Amino acid sequence: MAHLNVIEFGADPTAATLSTAALQQAIDQASPGDTVAIPAGRFLTGSLFLKSDITLWLSEGAVLLGSQQLADYQQIQTRVAGIDMTWPAGIININACQRVKIAGPGVLDGQGSGWWRRFWGEDEKGGMLADYSARDLRWVVDYDCQRPRNLVVYQSEDIELRDFTSRESGFWNIHLCYSRAILLTHVVVSNSAGPSTDGIDIDSCQQVTVEHCTVSCNDDNICVKSGRGLQAQQQAKTAKEITIRHCELRKGSGITLGSETSGGIERVTVEHNHFFGTGVGFRIKSARNRGGWIKNIVVRHLTMTDVRFAFLMQLNWFPQYSYATDAGSADFPPHWQALTQGVEGEAGLTEVTNIAISHISATLSSADIFSRAFFIEGCEERPIKDMTFAHIVLQATEFGKIAGVHQLQLHNVSVDAPAVTREANDEYER
Repeated sequence: MAHLNVIEFGADPTAATLSTAALQQAIDQASPGDTVAIPAGRFLTGSLFLKSDITLWLSEGAVLLGSQQLADYQQIQTRVAGIDMTWPAGIININACQRVKIAGPGVLDGQGSGWWRRFWGEDEKGGMLADYSARDLRWVVDYDCQRPRNLVVYQSEDIELRDFTSRESGFWNIHLCYSRAILLTHVVVSNSAGPSTDGIDIDSCQQVTVEHCTVSCNDDNICVKSGRGLQAQQQAKTAKEITIRHCELRKGSGITLGSETSGGIERVTVEHNHFFGTGVGFRIKSARNRGGWIKNIVVRHLTMTDVRFAFLMQLNWFPQYSYATDAGSADFPPHWQALTQGVEGEAGLTEVTNIAISHISATLSSADIFSRAFFIEGCEERPIKDMTFAHIVLQATEFGKIAGVHQLQLHNVSVDAPAVTREANDEYER
């Protein structure tokens, strides 16, 4: 079992030149059981592709810097926000592999600011977002604005990710898709800003454990998904047997199920997690054209400090993004056509059932911090069913709203919310 130092293959530890070819050569020459070692230094790279039965070791002081040139990222078949399409590969890619490990105290840095400007301009009010929104195309801009992810695990199994830091990703930080038997442990995600810079996305995967991770980002901290629209419903690739535990969530939108639910989400356990200043604690989101289901979910033993929305559930989430404004045409690119093909009629209403939430506490460190205890909006035609809150103690500014729920049970629930619930607080920005 050899250790292959990438310096010996010509990688530049000063980031003055692009090291993609040297890094890939080291990976390609590794034999089963070998370790490819990234030593201390800064290595500029485009997309890299690991292979089965090897370890990528990120040493103390090692930084893999993502190139800011789109040409340095190979266009591959992948899934982006629930749609199968051609898109840039990530910085590190584990595609169709088994028994791969990425470990060590080093850093994967996407240098995301350039990609963020591409999306929303210098002032966060321009860029492609402003252009597409002006043309009533908000629903497609995230897909057309190609921004690399830091790490993608795709159609792989028996994968271990541990100890490293992912930061400043151009798009999602860590994306697990169509894969099984994955462990993420003691990973740190730290994104200062950026649109759609999710921390960890678990997408149509099975047997996934996320534990002892610290996540701070500018969107969902940890999210479980299963595809968007008719395409994903027909594939029927369910996200299931997922455990998220002993994690620390800071900036971001909390632990989320959805909004891509078309393949179904089930048997998820969220337990013993701590939230500090997070926008949301536990979140469910979907839309009226997603279909699928969210069922058999256990959420327990969470502590929340200064969380804006302790529980946020919306089944008609973000209409400008969720619903295409054009019925589609043969002239549309394939991914535009896929986005226009939702799950129609009553079948498009996501079934949310058997949600058990218990032993939750939420506190505020200051009276100046806004918090809403509950913001739950199910669908009248297909309400959320069999949801239980037990042993809950919430300190909040206002109680909030609960609607579109059937057979809701509250056991030993205490809420301290002195202010009147205001409709002006019905919106959440992500």
